Amino acid sequence: MRKYFIAGLLFWIPIWATFVVIRFLVNVFDQTLALVPSKYQPDKWLGFHIPGLGLLFSILLVFLTGLLVANFIGSRMVSGWEKLLSRIPLIRSIHAAVKQLLSAFIHPTSTSFRKVLLIEFPRTGMWSIGFQTSAPLANLPHQKTSIMAFIPTTPNPTSGFLVVVPQDEVTELDMTVEEAFKIIISIGVTIPARDLNKFKTSIGHS
Repeated sequence: MRKYFIAGLLFWIPIWATFVVIRFLVNVFDQTLALVPSKYQPDKWLGFHIPGLGLLFSILLVFLTGLLVANFIGSRMVSGWEKLLSRIPLIRSIHAAVKQLLSAFIHPTSTSFRKVLLIEFPRTGMWSIGFQTSAPLANLPHQKTSIMAFIPTTPNPTSGFLVVVPQDEVTELDMTVEEAFKIIISIGVTIPARDLNKFKTSIGHS
């Protein structure tokens, strides 16, 4: 009986969690419809609410914004707007930091968050998964070429530690960023046998 109950939980809980997350995202994106004048909102002229219209509206809004800022006139407008923000204390720091972080994740030419690393942290004999966030740094006090790496916490990878570590003391793992995040968020439960063998090999040669 216990075996069947656990099997049932393993079936329903992932479905329920997926549904909750998707419903939350749809509800959040539906709030973007508040940007549309009240008399033109779909709920008003349709007479009923259609979940997901906000998501479609958000995608369209982002696409049209990208179309605008990618041309000459739009880039001049964005440049002027960013110069204005750069003159406002606190706001300029937040805006610049968020923009750089997004560029690191999204921009195809960015070198940040493209390499998954195995780093000996927080002490000798303990290993953590990290992500390279900078190009190699030379001329540091210890005379070794180093890199900056972000070591996320689990199961919440939005917080973590920023470390400067010698480049020859880290091991690059043969896995994608998505695979590494899946391992971190699942607290190591979903680690495939291939990656586990890679860990063993990497630690053995470190």
